[in-house]
Amino acid sequence: MLSDKVKAATRAAYNNIAEAIPNFVRRKEQNYLIAEIAKTFAGSYDKNRRIVVCQAGTGTGKSLAYALGALPLAVATGKKICISTATVALQEQLVNKDLPLLQRHSGLEFKYGLAKGRNRYVCLSKLELLAGEVPTDQQALFDTKPADGDVKLLQRLHTAYHEGKWDGEVDSVPEPVPDYLWSQIGSDKHSCNRQLPAHRQCPFHKSREDMDSWDVLIINHSLLMADLELGGGVILPDPDSMYYVLDEAHHLPQVARDFSAANAQLKGSIEALNKLEKLAHKLAKELASDKAAILAGDLSEEISNQSEGINHLQSFCDNNLQLFNNEDRRHRFIGGELPDAIVTLAENLMKSSNESMKKLGKLQQMLMEAIKDGDLKSHKAEPLVTEAGFSMQRLEGQNCTWMMLAKPVPERGAPQARWIEKLEGKRDDFLFCASPIEIGFMLEDMLWSKAAGVALMSATLMALGSFEHYRHQVGLRGDDGTRFIDLPSPFDYQQNATLFIPKMEVEPTSDAFGDTLNKMIPELLEEQQASLVLFTSYRQMEGVAESLRRFKRLPVLVQGESPRQDLIREHKARIDAGKPSILFGTGSFSEGMDLPGDYLTNLIITRLPFAVPTSPVDQAHAEYIKVRGGNPFLQLTVPDAAKKLVQACGRLLRNEQDYGRITILDRRLVSKRYGSSLMESLPPYRRHIEY
Repeated sequence: MLSDKVKAATRAAYNNIAEAIPNFVRRKEQNYLIAEIAKTFAGSYDKNRRIVVCQAGTGTGKSLAYALGALPLAVATGKKICISTATVALQEQLVNKDLPLLQRHSGLEFKYGLAKGRNRYVCLSKLELLAGEVPTDQQALFDTKPADGDVKLLQRLHTAYHEGKWDGEVDSVPEPVPDYLWSQIGSDKHSCNRQLPAHRQCPFHKSREDMDSWDVLIINHSLLMADLELGGGVILPDPDSMYYVLDEAHHLPQVARDFSAANAQLKGSIEALNKLEKLAHKLAKELASDKAAILAGDLSEEISNQSEGINHLQSFCDNNLQLFNNEDRRHRFIGGELPDAIVTLAENLMKSSNESMKKLGKLQQMLMEAIKDGDLKSHKAEPLVTEAGFSMQRLEGQNCTWMMLAKPVPERGAPQARWIEKLEGKRDDFLFCASPIEIGFMLEDMLWSKAAGVALMSATLMALGSFEHYRHQVGLRGDDGTRFIDLPSPFDYQQNATLFIPKMEVEPTSDAFGDTLNKMIPELLEEQQASLVLFTSYRQMEGVAESLRRFKRLPVLVQGESPRQDLIREHKARIDAGKPSILFGTGSFSEGMDLPGDYLTNLIITRLPFAVPTSPVDQAHAEYIKVRGGNPFLQLTVPDAAKKLVQACGRLLRNEQDYGRITILDRRLVSKRYGSSLMESLPPYRRHIEY
């Protein structure tokens, strides 16, 4: 239960904020949310299930509400607060605006900081080795042969860091670094050893020095999943010592599913194993002991077993090339059922890779002891530590894949999605993949049952007027003690916005829809100063943009032609100069695009955001629902589209004074039975529908 002291501290903090901020609006929705989060975390509703799921409309003031709802209680109980987001933009808002404001004016004393995953920081030791600053066999460290200019880029990064022009974070890197190259220089748990001088002052450890003193940690969903997968309390504080606030929680199911997937390339795995065998003998030579020699010999034997198994998988693919004669060059196993031969190979590979990890781990331990005892000099140790870390990472990735492929298909519950992709390019290869299709049970085991309290927040958690779809996605139930709250936005939708559905000759399924867009969009842009047009297809967006530029001479800012922030900056500059501006974007512009006031008054949505199940995971999920007698379109596609449509429409009104028109060029909203459900999911805009 909430103590009178905590209640008083919360009220005082809220009043202090209200008095300090000019024109502060006291909203009943915000007050209600503060109280509900505080009472849920205090166990006022359920001592064993302190979880609240809240859909809070735009303008509710969610960040201030959950901070004030959790902070006084956290301070009183000695707990920490962990705020997890899906986007960098929200993290920056919390770090640079919301929490500093709260710290200055609320009267609450607390420290906060932004915690990023280990691999967001460069490993200086790896950077020096791969940049050639330390004499070693560079090629052994690279996963694949470095591209032209890769080493020179790494050398420039090395110089920038040591000249104080870069802090070692990927988000502030002075020039773009390809993902494949960053994965080679990012910090990781296996290579990181503070016993070595090069690791003691690395960017990652510097970033962690103050974390223990923080009362509020800001992270992203991926870092949250990384900690939970390790059992919780490894990267972050223990779950039972923290109140979690998962903002932008509608992203959590996808992030959790992607994080739990695994894959392995066949030829790439063989190459990694060959490098591991060379490393094993190198370690045995440097450690110069009988025990190291025996371990290296045993490891070589396990590597031989794995290589043999992978070669058998290669033979299966080579002998069944007809499976990949499709546009995606992919074969998905129906119901996750693998041929017995592949299951047996996966089981053997899992056992052998497990043994390899144990033996490599023992060699790593011996290496660390030799460093500690001074038997191995630093200049020799650092390359070995780094190479061993690389090898352990590769082994873990392979092992996870074989383990998921070897897992029996459950008699009850959702199977895994399992598939093989034929990779073509500089080097042909086959990629074996596995992914869960439902992750609710995982979140229950890893977080819901362990955390001191959890608040899941977003403007779009409900679909078709219900939490049911989201509940199922994240493994919560309506009768398990979890609280579900729907708080409407304080905006006057009727007064400030019109939802316009014009009469159209065709629907988006028609081949003539593109021509119809070319005809209608220019008319909808006439005499409009600030427009955003959202598409579901890059090809269609580019086609309409080209038509507008060629035949209408309209200046269009198109996603992909410049960085997003540059497009927004130019759009705002045109509006500020009194010139009309038109932004074209796809799905990523439907969320997180903040154009308040006069920067957006004319929003055009070209078609309903129905996702075509093209990914193997989505296909497997649809298949699973169909096998159980369900309707994948109504159970997956329509609820997902409803949430995306609300997100897209939410680009127009960002503040209470905003105004404008939303035009949806998809008659299925009024011609199809499911259209009425989608319409009812939207805020109560003033409606204008042509018939």
